[in-house]
Amino acid sequence: MLNALRSCRCRLLRAAGSSLCGRPRPLKAAAHSNGCLYLAAAALLMAVASIGCVRRTITITTEPPAALVFLNDQEVGRSAVTIDFLWYGDYDVIIRKEGYQTLKTNWEIKAPWYQIIPFDFVAEVLWPGHLHDKHARHFTLEPAKLPTKEELVKRAEETRQRALSPRK
Repeated sequence: MLNALRSCRCRLLRAAGSSLCGRPRPLKAAAHSNGCLYLAAAALLMAVASIGCVRRTITITTEPPAALVFLNDQEVGRSAVTIDFLWYGDYDVIIRKEGYQTLKTNWEIKAPWYQIIPFDFVAEVLWPGHLHDKHARHFTLEPAKLPTKEELVKRAEETRQRALSPRK
């Protein structure tokens, strides 16, 4: 395959009138080089298709299920949810479900060894296969506390006082 590509490169250079591969050739050789061009394009396509890559996913599960999940103030779905992510670091996590207290927390996602410079170049570009970096976390929501009758009356009185007092 490598010899065929070298041969095609020489033919293309000759067809263009270059003297890098020997003496200049007439332009009628360019028609013959179309086959080499297709061969080179196919080789390039095969090389690009075999390049490795890393897929990064976050999976969030909750108890109870079907809670609304936000990452960095963006809604990502209802649990159990799996999404792709691009960077490692600190994520703000907010989980909401009716009848339960809203959970606000942080989640630090650390890079694995193959995503640290200079190993990341090998994993992203040179590695022939695909890597899947999975991160999962489970959250448990607490049931919402219902206020007592006295707390409700107190809040209502405070709200009335604020509404009736003149603004400064």
